[in-house]
Amino acid sequence: MSHAYSSERARALILFLSLVALLAAAALVALSLGRYGLTIPEILRFLASRANLAAPDPARDDLFGNIIVEIRLPRILAAGLIGAALSVAGAAYQSAFRNPLASPGLLGALGGASFGAALALMLGLSWVTLQGFAFAGGVGAVALGVVIANLFGEASAITLILGGMISGAFFTAALSILKYAADPYDQLPAIVYWLMGSLAGISLDQILWTAPFMLAGMAGLALLGRPLDALAMGEDEARGLGVPVAALRYGAIALATFISALSVSLSGMIGWIGLFAPHFARLLVGPGNARLLPASALVGAIFLIGADTLARSVARAEIPIGIITELLGIPAFILVLRRARRGWM
Repeated sequence: MSHAYSSERARALILFLSLVALLAAAALVALSLGRYGLTIPEILRFLASRANLAAPDPARDDLFGNIIVEIRLPRILAAGLIGAALSVAGAAYQSAFRNPLASPGLLGALGGASFGAALALMLGLSWVTLQGFAFAGGVGAVALGVVIANLFGEASAITLILGGMISGAFFTAALSILKYAADPYDQLPAIVYWLMGSLAGISLDQILWTAPFMLAGMAGLALLGRPLDALAMGEDEARGLGVPVAALRYGAIALATFISALSVSLSGMIGWIGLFAPHFARLLVGPGNARLLPASALVGAIFLIGADTLARSVARAEIPIGIITELLGIPAFILVLRRARRGWM
């Protein structure tokens, strides 16, 4: 028994180290690709010179600094952070609701964030204010869904989902009204482009400001891993083990909504990743949330870095990243259906 447990831990460690190595490789490849191509050795030499581990090259360091540090690195960091956050949020929703099709948009967060961003664009507000409106809209939509679910007594998982669907439908309708009323030559194109998602406008300062909050939210969900495992066995079983079901579910919802809303406020709408990445991670490490949540973060980061690299490399004009993730999400949804036939968790 001890030998089997040690082998399982060793296998999990190898998988995590492999995912970390794959993430580093994806980041290096993403740094090398673009309109001005760079080789991996050139990037490594530049990074070594910045870390005072190699002699600088004055003839090229300024150019490389502009391409790597000012343009590509913020996008890669943002893609990794947002991909990890949306994936962890999706895994937490799936565990909290015992639903393999749960995702960050389940309780209306995406619809509310879209409405908030569209309202900011209609009012001609700054980019920073737009992010605040999107975040507030996402959190407000989930809060409305929770209130609706509790209108007729203590909410269950089903009533929370239904409340989220009602809230999401309300904010989607409100967004349609804004699009109908928007200036078709100025405001409407900006709203449509934001809804398709993009990492082009993200700066390093924005990442440094939001990263601590998003990492703290993901860490909080990771700490809830074992209680979420108990909840996955059923509410009665979880209560029998002393787990406060309602507090746990609301805590997981709050943290998952928080990091999802922050992600959407930075990048716009990026779909599918919160559904696809947790299922792929579950294939690798199993259903235990103590392993699943960190693995989902790594898979999501790798996936979104790859998608953003495709978005800015496959055509002369950049393709909105939401389109790429939706196209790649189609085979992921087929995978979900295949697992659903065999059972889940």
